[in-house]
Amino acid sequence: MTDRNAIILGAAALVAVGVGLGGYFIGDGFKNARRADRSVTVRGLAERDVTADIATWTITYTANGHQLETVQGKIDKDTETIRAFLKGFGFPEEEITTAGISVNQYYDNSDRVAPERRNNIHIRQTLLLRTRNVEAAQKAHAAMSELVRRGVVLEGDGTPVVYSFTKLNSIKPEMIAAATKDARAGAEQFAKDSGSRVGGIKQASQGYFSILPRDGEGGQETASPYQKVRVVTTIDFYLED
Repeated sequence: MTDRNAIILGAAALVAVGVGLGGYFIGDGFKNARRADRSVTVRGLAERDVTADIATWTITYTANGHQLETVQGKIDKDTETIRAFLKGFGFPEEEITTAGISVNQYYDNSDRVAPERRNNIHIRQTLLLRTRNVEAAQKAHAAMSELVRRGVVLEGDGTPVVYSFTKLNSIKPEMIAAATKDARAGAEQFAKDSGSRVGGIKQASQGYFSILPRDGEGGQETASPYQKVRVVTTIDFYLED
C-alpha cells in the first residue's frame, strides 16, 4: 500500500469516527433537550391569620347656628367631650390630633326669615385617633353612641375604625418558604402520577402578598383587626426519569 493510499484510508476512518461521534452527541443533545423541556408548572399557597397592630379612627362632628361665636363655642365644647371620651379608654393626648376644620357661611335674604336668623354658619371639624392599642380602639368605637348622648353631632353614622397590619415584612420569608413547599407537594403528586420525579426549580414567580378579611367576615379587610395574609407563588419544576 502506498503512502498516498494509507493517508486516504486514514482520513476516511477519521471521518467515519467523527460522523459516529457527531451522531452520538447530537442524539445525546436531543435527549438532554427533551429532559430540559420536561417540566410542570404549579402554584403554591400560603396563608396566615394576623391581627392588626394600628388602629385609626377619624371622628367628624358638626355644629350649626346663626352666630359664629355660638357655633364655635359648640365645636370647642364637643372637642373637649370627645377628647375626654377617648382618654377614658386610656389613649394619651399625643394619639389624638386635630385633622381639619371647615367653616361655611351663607346669608338668607328671604322676608320669611327673621333678621337674626338670616346668617347661617356651619362648622365641621375632625379629630384623628391613631393608636397601637387596637383592643381599646375597638371598645371605644363600640361605645360611640355615648358621644351622641353627650350632645355631639357626629357626621353621618360615624366613621369606622381602620385597622392596619404593618408587620408584613417580618413574616414574608416564612410565608414564601411555605408557599414553595406547597408548590413542590403539588409537583410531586403530578410527577408520581406521570411516573417521574421532581427535579430542581426551572423558573419561579413569587406573586404578591394580599391582606384579606378572615373567613366568615365580609367587607374590607381594614374593617376588622382580624385579618388574613395570603401569597401565591408560581413555580416551574423540572421532571426527571
